[in-house]
Amino acid sequence: MSRRSVLVAGGAGLATAGLVLGTATGAIPLTRMVGDVLGVSNPAPIDPNGITKVERVYSQQRHKEVDLVTILPSNAKPKQLPVCLLLHGLHGNARRSAPTGLAVKLAAEVANGTIPPFAFVALDGGDNYWHENQRGDNSMGMLLEEVPKWLAARGLGDANGVPFACAGISMGGFGALLYGRRRQEAGKPAQAIAAISPGLLTSWREMSTRKAFKDTAEWASLDPLRNVDKMGKVPVGIWCGTEDHFIEGARKFIKLAKPEVAYTGPGTHGDSFYRGIVPSVLSFLGKHTPTPKS
Repeated sequence: MSRRSVLVAGGAGLATAGLVLGTATGAIPLTRMVGDVLGVSNPAPIDPNGITKVERVYSQQRHKEVDLVTILPSNAKPKQLPVCLLLHGLHGNARRSAPTGLAVKLAAEVANGTIPPFAFVALDGGDNYWHENQRGDNSMGMLLEEVPKWLAARGLGDANGVPFACAGISMGGFGALLYGRRRQEAGKPAQAIAAISPGLLTSWREMSTRKAFKDTAEWASLDPLRNVDKMGKVPVGIWCGTEDHFIEGARKFIKLAKPEVAYTGPGTHGDSFYRGIVPSVLSFLGKHTPTPKS
């Protein structure tokens, strides 16, 4: 696959290219992929299902090509459209990062004026809990150092291409909280962090099975549960099902961090729960979305 965008519209193109934008538990078709690598050509008509674009970019931080998936609310291209990063879970990837219905609901809410326009951008991050667990494969470095350049080249993000927010599911929820901390430490705090069923565990015995940290000391140094104060005052939203195996960690984080949104309701660790809380997540992010320039 070249670094140019792959253009696919409709089922026939999807079948030919074999590209899908999946959920945490399955796969749903791409609604539409438009534009080239700079996002300046082939505008699509307004699509009630939203517009999704897939590109390949080379990450120096990861030393490999990765997918960059952009979910847009419409074909409108305001200058510096705000961006929320979307981090996938363990054994996932950028194309399978979005809960069912996210693109459709984003398009509808923006069209109705319920929330300001913004985009989601997802990238392949590997299985390292969004940090440099494997030497030379630094997914967090990619988010912090490379993503702003990629977004700026596409007219996305703020004046420097920086996302206003970060959201994630499962391992991606852990990563979103870590991203919020890193932004705070760099003196460039995010404006919102949304963690869905975040992979917060209270036992090293269980966490060690994921082989994502060298030892318990490294895990402790990165674990959001033990570094709540390092996130600063960034608004945080947490959503977790009461039958989810991460519920203990989520409840502990809620108690410690007192997030702006703290939802625990019926549900397991899967798309049936995730798609149900999409409206709440969009409402939370919309509340903190900066106004893009015309």
